[in-house]
Amino acid sequence: MDRRTLLKSSAKMLFFASTLSLASKTKHLPQTPSSSSLRIVVVGGGWSGLAFAKKMKQNQPLAEITLIEKRDMFHSCPVSNAWLFDVVDMDFLTHSYIDAAQNHGYHYLHAEVIGLNRQKRYLQTTKERVFYDYLVFATGIEYDYDVWCREDSVLEERLRMEYPAGFIAGSEHLTLKRKIKHYKGGNFIITIPQGNYRCLPAPYERACLLADYIKREKIDGKVIILDANNSVTIKEEGFLSVFHTLYQKELEYISGVEIVRIDLDAKVVETEFDEIPFSEMSFYPNVKAPALLEKLSLTTQTPYNRVEANLNVYTNQFKGEPFIFGCGDLRPMGFSKSGNTAFTEGENVADFISNLIEKKSIKWVTPTTFCVSLVSLEPQREMSLLSEYQYGKHGETQFKQTISDEAWKSNGLGKAQAQFQWATSMYDRMFYV
Repeated sequence: MDRRTLLKSSAKMLFFASTLSLASKTKHLPQTPSSSSLRIVVVGGGWSGLAFAKKMKQNQPLAEITLIEKRDMFHSCPVSNAWLFDVVDMDFLTHSYIDAAQNHGYHYLHAEVIGLNRQKRYLQTTKERVFYDYLVFATGIEYDYDVWCREDSVLEERLRMEYPAGFIAGSEHLTLKRKIKHYKGGNFIITIPQGNYRCLPAPYERACLLADYIKREKIDGKVIILDANNSVTIKEEGFLSVFHTLYQKELEYISGVEIVRIDLDAKVVETEFDEIPFSEMSFYPNVKAPALLEKLSLTTQTPYNRVEANLNVYTNQFKGEPFIFGCGDLRPMGFSKSGNTAFTEGENVADFISNLIEKKSIKWVTPTTFCVSLVSLEPQREMSLLSEYQYGKHGETQFKQTISDEAWKSNGLGKAQAQFQWATSMYDRMFYV
């Protein structure tokens, strides 16, 4: 089997196999747990939390599964770049937690966690006290502006409000879309942080679609990518080819950039070697573990990030916490912080805890990264990547295998609308099937 055939086969399996197999089974209906049943709680209703809650209920149908989420509606970050440029509408990205809970037989509590009692095993939320036997945090990541702001809270607040990154679902996307619609020209800067930020290809994809928009609308401006990394972090050959072939006038890519000063009043970004003026910008800073985990003493300091989730990389357990686990983008492991990765990891942690409950043998299973990136809209062209992982001798993350299709000129992924097929399949799995 050649590389192209293997990629198509793997992608097709990811798109359809799970949905078809689930559709052939009887849907899990809500059950009233007995007083002696297990109480399993997951905090966070993103891709990983939703996957965990569903799979845990399938694994332990008599257990009381509760998903706690502070938002009242799911808004997807994956595929949001397409929404920024009107390829899909908001209905495609938004879904109901009530639907997910009803269809998969678990409880949904719309509340925010404000405290943890380890001895009595309960979470204090803004609505009620929730007891657990096993607890999972799937709360995603937060931005870390410290490298740029150095504890300048005024600058940090202005960056958040005036030039949001748009990689945490919600109002940021609405603000960024408005900025794009009102963009009249000049330099539109997009920054890319160093390290393992949320969704490695997404800033490059966004820059391509913005350059495509500038080209189609004949705007007198260009996208400038300020990448803190030495080169494109993923799908390198494909993205560099797109930059040089499709958007020579509309996009400038600068790698290995260290931003030393940001003057928002003068609208200038100062690097080690240059001062770059801008008319519009989207600042994507580094990322760190959520403040909630820091508050609950579930983080550790590292040389690379201010705070990371203090997880055992082989078990997803918080160190020293036998009944508390973490999964999804909050993890410190080097897996891609993407929707598909988080989803598969949520399922893996559900299986891990279920095996603990049933006293079965426990084996680490790799999460799976699958992503499709749009690089132009007329015609629609795409690239894809599929990766699995393994650990080295010292617990370092390594790639087990990676299959990419970066032949955006000829691969036909755009005609097949591969990104939207994948997303539809995943939304179905999280909410409906």
